[in-house]
Amino acid sequence: MKRNATWFFILSISIIFISGCTVNNVIIDKGIGEVFSANKVEGTFGMFDNSRGKFTIYDLDRFKLPYSPGGTFNIFNSLLAMHIGRLSDERSFIKNIDTTISLNDAFRSSSTPHFMSLARIIGKDTMKRWIDSLKYGNMKIGVSVDSFWMNDSLKISADEQLGIMKRMYFKQLPFRASVQESVKKMMIIENNAQLQLAYNIGQSVSNGKSVVWVIGWIEENRHVYPFVLNFSSNSQNSLDALAKKITEDILTHVGFFKGIM
Repeated sequence: MKRNATWFFILSISIIFISGCTVNNVIIDKGIGEVFSANKVEGTFGMFDNSRGKFTIYDLDRFKLPYSPGGTFNIFNSLLAMHIGRLSDERSFIKNIDTTISLNDAFRSSSTPHFMSLARIIGKDTMKRWIDSLKYGNMKIGVSVDSFWMNDSLKISADEQLGIMKRMYFKQLPFRASVQESVKKMMIIENNAQLQLAYNIGQSVSNGKSVVWVIGWIEENRHVYPFVLNFSSNSQNSLDALAKKITEDILTHVGFFKGIM
């Protein structure tokens, strides 16, 4: 996942910049911009159709910009904690000053205090070694092991996030397959005969604005589509409901929930 190397679709994006037009396997969908405008935010979206090898992108410039991962780093935190044995599985408990809850509950509620505790359990040296090994974003964790993913020390771009989602779906990250499967299950939002929708929402603050991530995948008719949504809002309140709405609006716009993808 090197920022300036052969990230799994950077070549396709580079061709667009050079030619100024859409190539066969990349669709620049300006209609996605209307979803952002309707919700009064600015953002980018990228999705990979794994079966057909096609990308759908909106706002290529922003798609390559690095931002703090916020709560989406909970994915890495969970993978690492289980892989190295700090936690046995998603049912293992995490303590903070006030409460003790399972990893699954902490993940689904995006409990920052519990993931801060988990990072301290993992330890700074181990955390840094694995972030470097995975080439996660800019690989900077700063001074505090329990807050670097929220304070602009660690930054990652949407294209890198999309790559992580694709690799995790197919259990290709350097963690045990069973661990990746456990995290995948914690991310599932909807799962029925028609589709599976899975994602994780994260939020941080940059230049006085909230930056919101939604990273995951949707699987329909046995085709999987990893996707990443990133947008900025002037509001610094919880934006989970807005993130879910924009995600569903964009996925509907590109053709999901109709059984035709």
